[in-house]
Parts: sequence; C-alpha cells; structure tokens
Amino acid sequence: WPLVESGGGLVVQPGGSLRLSCSASEFTKDFNAVAWFRQAPGKAREVVACVTSDGRDSYRDAVKGRFAVSRDNAEQTVYLQMNSLKFEDTAEYYCAADRAICEDLDHFNADIPASRWSLYAYWGKGTQVTVSS
Repeated sequence: WPLVESGGGLVVQPGGSLRLSCSASEFTKDFNAVAWFRQAPGKAREVVACVTSDGRDSYRDAVKGRFAVSRDNAEQTVYLQMNSLKFEDTAEYYCAADRAICEDLDHFNADIPASRWSLYAYWGKGTQVTVSS
C-alpha cells in the first residue's frame, strides 16, 4: 500500500480523543492533497477531512469542530486529531492522496461519489477506530 495509516486499533470511550497518522511511502509520487475517509459496516465510504500541500483544510459537517487535520511535509505525514469522539465515529479510517481530493470535497460538499474516490491515485489499507463504552 502506498500510504500507511497508524494510530487506530484501539477502543476509545465516547468523548475521548485519538490521533491517526498517514505516512507516504516510496511508492507515493504525489502527496500534495491528502484526505481521510471512513467506512462503517454497511455504510458507504465517506470523506472526513482533507488538507492541501499549503495546509488548507476542509471537513464534512459531522466532524467540524471535533476533528483537525494537519501535516508535516518534511516527514511526509498527515495527521487526523479526533476529539469528542462519538459512537457514530466508529469506522475503518483510510487516507488517500490525489491532487483532486480537496477540490472534490468542496465541490461535492463532502459527498464525493464512489465514481470519483475510486479513482484516487493512492490509498492506505485502513485503520480501525472503535468508540464504545
């Protein structure tokens, strides 16, 4: 996998926090625009947040004010800080990199269709986030 996620695999209580990381590998040729997606069982994959190479960030409404995406360009790593976690945040979280992602998030108001995200250049294999009491 061109991108490597870490920081998941834990059970977090509601209201808790977790930080995910997404690192580029030698196979990632374009790490400019990077987004976090998530997919809960039985539900469609949805974009959560996106950050451009110059640090401009965008979010879906459900996570605004709770999640923050940031990046360390020197380390080729993007982070997703998740605070005030809710049960409905439970999902497999994926990072993806493609120059179109952040523009698509804005254009589609975060409801990026599968016909678009399925074409993104680089993906990670995902990391599980479970929010449970």
